Amino acid sequence: MNRLALLFPAALLLAACSTLPAPAPVPTPTPLPAPGPSPLADRTLDLGTALTLGTEAPFTGTSWRVEDTPAWLTVSPSSGTGALNVQVRANRALGTPVKADQARLTGEVKIAWQAGERSGTATWTVTADQYVLTGRVTDPTRVQGGDVGTAPAEDTDPAEVRSVIVKYRSAAAQALALGRGVTAQDAALASTRAALTEAAPQARHDLGGRRAELVTDDVAGTLAALRRDPNVEYAVPNAVLRAQATAAPLEPTDEYAGLQWAYRLLGYRAVWRDMESGGYTRPVTVAVVDSGVRYDHPDLAGALLGPDQGALDVLAFVPADQKGAYDNGDGDGPDRDPSDPGTPARRGGSHGTHVSGIIAARWGTTEPFPGCAACSTSGVAGAAYKAPVKVLPIRAIDAQGNTEVSDVVSAVRYAAGLPVTLGGQTYRLDRPVPVINLSLGGDISASQAAPLCEAVAEATAAGTLVFAAAGNGYGTTPYYPAACEGAVAVGAVTLSGASAPLRASYSNQYPAVQLAAPGGVDLTGATYHNGGQLNGKAYADVILSTDWDYGKNQPTYMGQAGTSQATPQVSALAALLLSKGVTQGRDDTLARLTATATDLGAKGRDEAFGYGMVNAAAALNAPAVSDTLGLRLWDTRGLAYQPALDALGRFTAYLPDGTFRALAGRDRDGNGIYGEAHEPGVERDAELGPERTRAELGELTLVP
Repeated sequence: MNRLALLFPAALLLAACSTLPAPAPVPTPTPLPAPGPSPLADRTLDLGTALTLGTEAPFTGTSWRVEDTPAWLTVSPSSGTGALNVQVRANRALGTPVKADQARLTGEVKIAWQAGERSGTATWTVTADQYVLTGRVTDPTRVQGGDVGTAPAEDTDPAEVRSVIVKYRSAAAQALALGRGVTAQDAALASTRAALTEAAPQARHDLGGRRAELVTDDVAGTLAALRRDPNVEYAVPNAVLRAQATAAPLEPTDEYAGLQWAYRLLGYRAVWRDMESGGYTRPVTVAVVDSGVRYDHPDLAGALLGPDQGALDVLAFVPADQKGAYDNGDGDGPDRDPSDPGTPARRGGSHGTHVSGIIAARWGTTEPFPGCAACSTSGVAGAAYKAPVKVLPIRAIDAQGNTEVSDVVSAVRYAAGLPVTLGGQTYRLDRPVPVINLSLGGDISASQAAPLCEAVAEATAAGTLVFAAAGNGYGTTPYYPAACEGAVAVGAVTLSGASAPLRASYSNQYPAVQLAAPGGVDLTGATYHNGGQLNGKAYADVILSTDWDYGKNQPTYMGQAGTSQATPQVSALAALLLSKGVTQGRDDTLARLTATATDLGAKGRDEAFGYGMVNAAAALNAPAVSDTLGLRLWDTRGLAYQPALDALGRFTAYLPDGTFRALAGRDRDGNGIYGEAHEPGVERDAELGPERTRAELGELTLVP
């Protein structure tokens, strides 16, 4: 058409001018080649605040395939032929950093295409706006005595006060106080000018919210003048606050204690300080039904009850070459020796030794292990410290890491003080143990688990607390015996890099879960938030405890992760509650554990955390070892965030969609979690998403 449009006026002109020579013939245009397959083009997509975006892209090639997307984006369908008609969906939670400081997420989608003999990759740059949560954390002023100018309390020194804090009823009045150009002709502010003239204060800080700090040599006169001003909402002395008296946290000096972050997270530095003053005097036994233990591990010397004190191996012996049978590894049947044996092919660690060390590994220097100059002579620390808590080993797991329902039934009944007959011999404790630890389980059916659950019920009736691992199945399948009525199913958490910990990805979640405790991170997606180093390298967020090197036949220390590691954290705390006398029996101990747990995830009990993560400092009424103010922010899925607070306590968090819980509080047990059950705190909820892209929480003012 462009050619015709240009030629047509020229032809008219030529026809009108007959004196000009005849035009040359117009050449016939060469036809253009038919277009071939076109490549897929790069492009930019902006989701804005939407969760999904449908988009089309022309493409006449053979095929296309989505090859790479950021974790927070999905493209559906992921492959096809011809023009693209796809939906891009954002899961912002997978792209939001812990600091919640990224206002917009950006990622690249790579799409491979084939067009005849040509091929290539198109890059689609996708952006998505985050949702915004704002607020301010404040702590009420704790004035020592009365206002300046009144009869002060005995511990009040009016001479310490050098300024006042005033809140104005309007921004204009505040502007006048701060010298921001309000004119003298503004009659409405005459009283404010009079008050400022009378007291002659000097503005120092804008405190936000129509508040200002005014420095003055006459505090009493300034307060009196300001309080007469109708434009002033309130005026108070800028009281002097003093650090609250706190005890010094107690840190173990064992070589690897700095890597045992789980104890810090549970507030044990306050608990161990509490033990220094005595009070933990009642002997308590925790039965660890597991793979047995290594009595020769130096870090467990004195922490384990031996054969003459009730220890037991319940496993029968069947030659390994018998069809369908197993060899339990120690070459004999049930007896009083629950040692975790080595076998010619065994190279892994000792599960029971690891679990026992979490509860009761000894503190300080240990005896050198013969023939092992490289072995640590201090190792790790256990939760029990000075408390008279002992582990009763009951071996029910064989050298290959397997057990059968009948073996666990026998072990639980025995620990509950009930008679069990094994290999023609009857064994019985003289009294039930108060706590049984079962770091074992499986996804068997409820009917298959019936004998297990009956044994748990018998133990419960005997007054024993049975703690069982919720399972490492990465799903929602109930594991037994944890799902038995009467058992206390324990899930696992790990560090998030924020104030609130996360549910460990492997930790099963289902209605029977009652409590959670540190179990560590799955090493396939290891994180390194604990800050510790081993041999110059960051140490993963796993649970370090006593172990055994069967290849070298010597003691060692290993990091493991699982609900197996979380369960003894709860068992140890239950034992300490009984040792200190905070609780007396099964029911009140469990009630204390749940009442003082740190609520995580959805409000109240939920399937991921139960009532929450146990808190040793709160449960045991340990003294404060810190007094810091901060914010805990997490959503009902259990994801945690840590937005920064400015000098005035204000925060702006850029978050994914969801329901969020913000808790401003103080941390008094030094675990970095604010506003737990025993600490001052105030909580607000907010929902964010496409329908509500911003939320303002206002002031989160702590209740004294």
